[in-house]
Amino acid sequence: MLLVQDKLVSDDVVERHFICNLNACKGACCWEGDFGAPLEKEELPILDEIYDRVKPFLSPAGIAAIEAQGKYAWFEEGDQWGTTLIDGGPCAYMSYDALGIAKCGIEQAHKAGVVDFKKPISCHLYPIRVEKNEEIGFEALNYDVWDICSAACTLGDQEQVPVYEFLKEPIIRKYGEAFYEELDAAGQFIRGEMEED
Repeated sequence: MLLVQDKLVSDDVVERHFICNLNACKGACCWEGDFGAPLEKEELPILDEIYDRVKPFLSPAGIAAIEAQGKYAWFEEGDQWGTTLIDGGPCAYMSYDALGIAKCGIEQAHKAGVVDFKKPISCHLYPIRVEKNEEIGFEALNYDVWDICSAACTLGDQEQVPVYEFLKEPIIRKYGEAFYEELDAAGQFIRGEMEED
């Protein structure tokens, strides 16, 4: 583990490679899994506030799920808030494009200039998952290995792009430029040592 500022960062974030390959996976992370995308407490009122503007970018099934269950849900097993699901499966904020690739309706609304919020930070940071314990001030960035992302790992290996470099924008969005620069410096040092071995 690396210590960057006051956050613990898994070695895999620096040593493993990753480039999201939507043509291969079709955005499966939006419909696979048992829980909705994790949401931070600060994001809940944002979803309440932007919903009416995001709604035109959602599927009829997604709209029905949100209007029946709410704009987010509490997942007991994960002990966290997450995005609402359609019948326990796909994220309610997801829709498909003409090629059958999952798209985030929130992100599509952002691209259209309708909302300022890009998408939940947990989605933006994936495959990094943040583990927190607010009582003791603990926060760790871990690399989440999921078989549906195997094509992203293969592409990342081909291009030699570390996980953290692929996720530069969301890391800066969450932690700031100075944090990313420290992480990058540590990453370059570690990768330099790996190349020498």
